[in-house]
Amino acid sequence: MDYIKQLISEGKTDTAIRLLNEFIEKNQSADEAYYLRGNAYRKTGNFKEALTNYLTTIELNPDSPAVEAHHMLMDILNFYNKDMFNH
Repeated sequence: MDYIKQLISEGKTDTAIRLLNEFIEKNQSADEAYYLRGNAYRKTGNFKEALTNYLTTIELNPDSPAVEAHHMLMDILNFYNKDMFNH
C-alpha cells in the first residue's frame, strides 16, 4: 500500500485507482484500500466517489482514519456556496 500512497501523493491518481480497483476485487474487506481509493477520488475532485469509499471503509473499520476524512470532506461540501460563483 505504500506504493499506492506514493502514487496518490504524486498526483498519479488514475494509476492508483486502477490498482486499488484490482486489489478490492480480490479483497473486498480491505478497509485501507477503500480509504486510499477515497483519497485518490478526493484528489481528483470526485467527491461523490470519495464519500462512498470513505463510508465503505467506516462500515468495515469504524476506527479508520476515513472517519475524519469523511467528516472533513462533508465540512468542505457544506461550506461550499455554489451561488457565489454564479455572477
